Amino acid sequence: MTRDYRALSLWLDGLAGTLTPRPPLPGPIDVDVAVMGAGYTGLWTAYYLKKADPALRIAVLEKEIAGFGASGRNGGWCSSFFAASPGTIAAEFGREAAVAMQRAMFATVDEVGRVVADEGIDARYHKGGALTFATSEAQLSRLHEEIEHEREWGFGEADYVELSADEATRRLRVEGCLGAIFSPHCASVDPARLARGLAETVERLGVTIYERTPVLSFSPHAVTTPAGVATAGVVVDALEGYVATLPGHARDVVPLYSVMIASEPLPASFWDGVGWSGREVFGDERQLIIYCMRTQDDRIALGGRGAPYHFGSRIKDEYDLAPKVFAELHEVMKSLFPTLGSARITHTWGGCLGVPRDWFTSVAYDAGTGMARAGGYVGDGVSTTNLAGRTLAELIAGADHGLAGLPWVGHVSPRWEPEPLRYLGVNLALLAMASADRAEARSGKPSRRADLTARLIGR
Repeated sequence: MTRDYRALSLWLDGLAGTLTPRPPLPGPIDVDVAVMGAGYTGLWTAYYLKKADPALRIAVLEKEIAGFGASGRNGGWCSSFFAASPGTIAAEFGREAAVAMQRAMFATVDEVGRVVADEGIDARYHKGGALTFATSEAQLSRLHEEIEHEREWGFGEADYVELSADEATRRLRVEGCLGAIFSPHCASVDPARLARGLAETVERLGVTIYERTPVLSFSPHAVTTPAGVATAGVVVDALEGYVATLPGHARDVVPLYSVMIASEPLPASFWDGVGWSGREVFGDERQLIIYCMRTQDDRIALGGRGAPYHFGSRIKDEYDLAPKVFAELHEVMKSLFPTLGSARITHTWGGCLGVPRDWFTSVAYDAGTGMARAGGYVGDGVSTTNLAGRTLAELIAGADHGLAGLPWVGHVSPRWEPEPLRYLGVNLALLAMASADRAEARSGKPSRRADLTARLIGR
């Protein structure tokens, strides 16, 4: 029986046409490249490999349908944010490498826009930039520190500009705004339209996508599925958080859940009051992050962390539903926009993302074994996956476009602790961050417990 894929997110629900899965792998195959996962990472990698060498035989193996995972459920931010901070990168690779990594992320936002335009992908790409608000004195203090931090790394007002409360409010009227940072290096997209459009694009280029084909295990030159083994010169691990469900990989990343809600389409009178004509995406400086966008059909889509990590890195459909967190996000939405009134929430959904132990996204390729991987995006994958796909294509094809020297290439994150330490540590960290937000709301002062927690989990 085919599942109801439209129920998985607002974005999948809004797709035209059928979501009937493509045919599964019919039996053993031999290809040049076997890609595990038809999310952004796998599709971008297939795209750039085919562009580099149209003769390559590439197969993409997907357990459900293209865009089933985080690629079809995320917050729609095609941003320049990279999970590891410049300081973390510089500590291992030096200042110049850290700056180069950030500049590559800036350029990646535009590269996504170029491809969707060139390939005719209706991803609803709109480069409106990103706002980070401060709505308390504690948040305002962090905002000032953040802008100072960016200046120390050589990023000027063309990259990040601090806005006064009045300047920020002229862009978007958020209740309690004390100031904001604006960066132009961010676009919004419809996540599912991007994923499904990429899938159709790589198929036109000659890539074969096998859906309803779960990966049971993988090793150099071989991917085992229920239909048989896909033998390949190169095997690409593009499973992101789902790799934790495979034998021997439970400690590679933590599959941490993020959830979202979306309002019904809102009337012109609401938008006249709050502005938001630039359609910037926005968040704020709270500890337990939120992310928000105005959709093309004039809804507010708001997401955030707070859903628990599940013992043993388990991933189940029922974990997508977090009624308590949905309710909390609705309260956040109403507090940010008091004029919402009785506007209905029409969609609630969730999904997992991959978090490495040191919060350091990475890509790697071993020519000797033919094993390639990319992931650990910590929720910043919409754009980073594109850079990953370009980098893997460069590494696999042996080309030199200047990406192979970026500091995330070849980085190896430590494994997460065994259970029950992993379960206790991750969930205590989530509780501590939520507690820090409540403490700051009461006192107006920055909470030290959040800083201590961040150091404990390696953030």
